[in-house]
Amino acid sequence: MCGIAGVLSLGAPLRDEDAAAAEAMTGVLRHRGPDSRGLFRDERCALGNTRLKIIDLSEQGALPMTNEDGTVRLCYNGEVTNFRELKARFRLAEKHRFRSESDSEVLLHLYEELGIAFLAELSGVFALCLYDQRAGKAFLVRDFYGVRPLFYMEKPERLYFSSEIKSMLEVPSFQGTVDREAIFHFLQLAYIPDVHTPFAEVRELQGGRLIEVDLAAGKHSERAYYDLRYAPDYSITEAEAAKTVRELLRDSVRRNLISDAPLGLTLSGGVDTSTILALAAEAGAGRELHTFSIRMTEPSFDETRYQRLMVERFRPVHHEVIAGPAQVRGSLLPHMAFMDEPMGDGSAIPLYLLAKAAKPHVSVLLSGEGGDEVFNAYETHRAYKVRAFYRRFPAALRALARGAAQALPAGFTKLPLDFLARRFTEGAELGVPESHFHWRHVLPDAECRKLVPGSADFPRTDAFFTKLYGSVDWEEELNRLSLVDWKYFFIGDVMVKNDRVLMAHSVEARFPYADRLLMDYVTRIPPELRVKGLFTGRYIQRQAMKDLLPREICRRQNMGLETPHSVWFFREFRELAESYFTRERVERTGLLEFGPVRELWEDHLARRRDNGRALWCILSVLIWFELFVHTRDYKKHLK
Repeated sequence: MCGIAGVLSLGAPLRDEDAAAAEAMTGVLRHRGPDSRGLFRDERCALGNTRLKIIDLSEQGALPMTNEDGTVRLCYNGEVTNFRELKARFRLAEKHRFRSESDSEVLLHLYEELGIAFLAELSGVFALCLYDQRAGKAFLVRDFYGVRPLFYMEKPERLYFSSEIKSMLEVPSFQGTVDREAIFHFLQLAYIPDVHTPFAEVRELQGGRLIEVDLAAGKHSERAYYDLRYAPDYSITEAEAAKTVRELLRDSVRRNLISDAPLGLTLSGGVDTSTILALAAEAGAGRELHTFSIRMTEPSFDETRYQRLMVERFRPVHHEVIAGPAQVRGSLLPHMAFMDEPMGDGSAIPLYLLAKAAKPHVSVLLSGEGGDEVFNAYETHRAYKVRAFYRRFPAALRALARGAAQALPAGFTKLPLDFLARRFTEGAELGVPESHFHWRHVLPDAECRKLVPGSADFPRTDAFFTKLYGSVDWEEELNRLSLVDWKYFFIGDVMVKNDRVLMAHSVEARFPYADRLLMDYVTRIPPELRVKGLFTGRYIQRQAMKDLLPREICRRQNMGLETPHSVWFFREFRELAESYFTRERVERTGLLEFGPVRELWEDHLARRRDNGRALWCILSVLIWFELFVHTRDYKKHLK
């Protein structure tokens, strides 16, 4: 895992100040690669790379890397897990002189053999810039599903890129105008979707896409090199699917265990991380593997019992990390300084604490993220199935159900009955993509427009879901919803959180479920084998793993890591929230109206409505604004 940053010419040759900008952009990424830093510069590009040594710990793996004659250079962040297989299959060692055992060098020579089409051969996660001096071209590429980050900013005659948004603040011409529309969408989703970032000048390259830069002509174009496509094969039997999924998961875990640096696993006690631990143990890595779990101090949010069940079964070297209100509060500002953008995901800070505890022991952490998306494990996927059955009831009866749900008292535990009942009965009356958005949203559109001044002309946030859902002609609605989750929630929330908070502590995250070889098969499995009946999500995964996992784990429903901010706002976080939800701080942003913020806060304190998630998002915006816009003193928290 590394950090990349640089400047590409869009016409005029680079000057000394461009190289200085590239060096400064790279410098703020030192947490992504504390082991070394490299910079290459000519008149067409300046490429910076920080390196976290994971594979081939020698200096021969230094980045940016060049081929034998210096005509192709690679600026690289990531790990291609099938690099050894590719090196053998294409007989690269017979055609090229290798200096290292790294995956980076395999990519360089594979590009020389196949051109940019080499991307189709890869499995893994990566963000990279390839500079082909002979062709006068550069390519900015983000991996298939958007696991590794890549941001870019265009200025006159220059294209800047980086692994993190904060690099752009080092560019002298950076203006820092806030993207108000991005903040509007954030307050409905708890993450910033699509190409948006909190800054209007900076855009995020999406997964499976590349930017090709013609350095001589000063032109660039963006295109997809990979499209996630579901094409069910109804001849696949349940037994065949379970067997193949088991084999592909085993192979993915094996490849992700390749590391010359110490390696561990985040262990939630859910099916996904438990599966990785079981397969790692099967591969002989179980007892020396370090596992790390979060112990939440609020009982309804804690999964310790399931985590310990797996530890007793497989006997890894286990560590428990406490995430209570004091620990979370102490990490609010530091975690935001690394995040670069508002983040409403309540698991971000607990994961930040886990990574901090893991760093003294490991440099790599395997993660179960992606499993929910691959195998349709989200509650919203089951709600979609139940919705079709529920809508058979007469409209009058459904109206009674909605009224009964509205009358339930507000609960403040994890996923209380009133929340589930209200969200389901309201969303079930909407179209398929609209209901999927409704079950996930933080605040309704009308409330957000009151909260964000000048938002009357912004497009509806649910349009992201409905447009993507309608852009494919797939017959199976569940597959369309899966595409929406991959393109928005996975990239905009799950991967932002995982990348930033782990790299804050120089820990590389690996995701065996976000594996192209696995995903290419799972997208062919009929959806009724992924969600069985009305209520059984991740069905085929359970069938594949049932003899390896304890029955109690295999039968678990999703819980998910979350911060109990709703409850803590009444007690431990009340003073903190009051200090931020002031007229001065809210109005200073120019992004929020004070009146609606206070109304949300007072309704929550009076227990009329659980506004915990919305208030957490607002608090995130206010903290981000102070660190990156008002004072720009975020660097003092990068420790």
